Amino acid sequence: MVKHEMIALEASAHDRQIFLKLRDGSTHSFPVAFYPRLAQATPDQLASVSLRVGGRALRWEELDEDIWIADAVFGLYPASCAAA
Repeated sequence: MVKHEMIALEASAHDRQIFLKLRDGSTHSFPVAFYPRLAQATPDQLASVSLRVGGRALRWEELDEDIWIADAVFGLYPASCAAA
């Protein structure tokens, strides 16, 4: 599957993990520790995630954080967390 076909229908945060439900029926999750801004966020801030760009991206307005769905699914985390 190519990057532009990764479409999320739902996103949620629980226990310092972000959970995704994709249009193809698959589910994925990743730890917030892989993203510096998310790692410092409170549970309420993490819960304020929204879908953007037709379900291709996640957005946390208060944290000024955007993550492409495909990057999260394929494990393309920020360089500072690559070894995590």
